[in-house]
Amino acid sequence: MPSPRSLVDKFCPLPSSKRARRKEARPGELLAAALDLFVEKGFAATRSEEVAVRAGVSKGTLFLYFPSKEELFKAVVVENLGGRFTEWNAEFEAFEGTTADMLRYCMNVWWERVGLTKASGLTKLMMSEGGNFPELAEFYRQQVVRPGHDLLRRILQRGIDRGEFVQMDIDHAIYSVVAPMVFLMLWKHSAMVCVDGVSALDPEKFIATQCDTVLNGLCVRPGSPA
Repeated sequence: MPSPRSLVDKFCPLPSSKRARRKEARPGELLAAALDLFVEKGFAATRSEEVAVRAGVSKGTLFLYFPSKEELFKAVVVENLGGRFTEWNAEFEAFEGTTADMLRYCMNVWWERVGLTKASGLTKLMMSEGGNFPELAEFYRQQVVRPGHDLLRRILQRGIDRGEFVQMDIDHAIYSVVAPMVFLMLWKHSAMVCVDGVSALDPEKFIATQCDTVLNGLCVRPGSPA
């Protein structure tokens, strides 16, 4: 995953001055503060001044690295979500188990590394505010949605090619995997209003159930067509 320094180089290159070197540790603090505030308040309601205060720096320092709130948000998305796909694709290449096990692993790792973290709130934010910020919505699609779909497409195609999964419309089957992940993010960041408030929801058990439901429809079974 890209380091905070590499993100700053990408979004806001700095001159190699004494002041810039002295502030080398700041980008990570700014990105962490921005993530907290974007998830807590949303993009529109978050002010750049608040991010600077939460990070313990001046507004000028913030703009030294990120010239606008939009560029700051993009860096937060890359740091917490988009930058992870290099790592996840490498894990796909190295995985030696069955494709069913790979799909289970994929969903559980997503929960451990993203769903359980504050970064999962970025998806809810984009679902609620993306229509008002089309440039950011397209950036999110490029950095998160499309790479995520591409990875799931590779997993499902692997299962078909190995004779483990039935033939399917992969482009639509992807949403059968994405949907429970989106539900968990909404559950986590919407005061749990999408559950009945009586029955406890165990995310790990929910993922296991969803995996079983998806795989029972995908896996080749005795008597099923080739």
